[in-house]
Amino acid sequence: MSLKGKWYALYLRREPASLALLFGLLVVFFAFVTGLSRIYFAQQQALAVRWSERGTANLKDHNYVPAVDELRAALRYSRDNQGYQLSLAEALIGLDRTSEAEAYLVNLWEEQPENGRVNLDLARVAVQEGLTRRALRYYHNAIYANWPEGDQVAQIRDARIELIQYLLRIKSTAQAQSELISLQVYLGDDTAYQKLLGDMFSQTGDYDHALSAYRLSLSAKPRDAATLAGAGNAAFQLGRYELATRYLRQNLALDSSNKNSRDQLHMADLVLRMDPFRAQIPTADRYKAVVNAFQIASKRLDACPVAASYASSTDPKKDLSQEWSDLERKVTPAGLRRDPDLANTTMDLVFTIERQANIWCGSPSDTDRALLLIARLHEGS
Repeated sequence: MSLKGKWYALYLRREPASLALLFGLLVVFFAFVTGLSRIYFAQQQALAVRWSERGTANLKDHNYVPAVDELRAALRYSRDNQGYQLSLAEALIGLDRTSEAEAYLVNLWEEQPENGRVNLDLARVAVQEGLTRRALRYYHNAIYANWPEGDQVAQIRDARIELIQYLLRIKSTAQAQSELISLQVYLGDDTAYQKLLGDMFSQTGDYDHALSAYRLSLSAKPRDAATLAGAGNAAFQLGRYELATRYLRQNLALDSSNKNSRDQLHMADLVLRMDPFRAQIPTADRYKAVVNAFQIASKRLDACPVAASYASSTDPKKDLSQEWSDLERKVTPAGLRRDPDLANTTMDLVFTIERQANIWCGSPSDTDRALLLIARLHEGS
């Protein structure tokens, strides 16, 4: 074999080994690069998690300025993380930077239109921007949406409560009351939120539902001063004065500084003492109450000449002053005993005098106010 042939044979023997060596080196290099890439990615993710945990903690504590910086840092290491984007949007809402927050939220909503948290945050942005219709739409979306994290039942409840509080702020009482009825059904007999429910019903003027909610709350916390005050107020507004005095006294025993409860208790006591139509009142006490009411109305009439000249409801040719004069000598305990119908006639005149004086002269005394409440209590009876 020639020398050239020998070299060619040697090359053929070494070529596979060289290729195998090169391939092995390539595999090692690829594994090394992949390992470095994984280490880098893991470091990026670790940094993202670290910054997001700090930002989330500050967001929870309402420290919005550091939360924004920390969550932006988290996004630098994990740009597509939707959870970080949502938390950043909430921190921006906390700083009233609504346009920046909305940019993140709209993108998230386009990808997750059924996400309850995204819809709730968009509602909050709309509230800050004064866009009522948009806010209501997103609030309702949040209530009927999916909540992928946490307690879905609690989150839906809280979203509805936030909607109701917003409706109360914008004086949309009818809508608030409708939402409250839905919330009440949703809560059932759960006492944890009944005090708040009672407060919100009271703000709508629905004292029947408010009183029911307060009483449920008191079944779990019978010595809660604020709930007792709310129940007393609701009972007072409903004209249930005996019940009101019970709750108000219990409230003042726990919180003697509550001026509203003290004033309402004083007025409820006056109504109960002065009302000649209250149940099971002895006849003699009834007549005394009628005479007392007539004397109070007399003073009111003297102090309000405009009301005194108001036409009588029984005789258009007379005014209230003349009608009162016609009854003056008759309205005595003896006169009332002789003519049982006189009590009703007298109280009708008393109520008319008090109503007209309240319209034209205002500023009634406590006893005048009590008579107005008694008039309202027996209206139509």
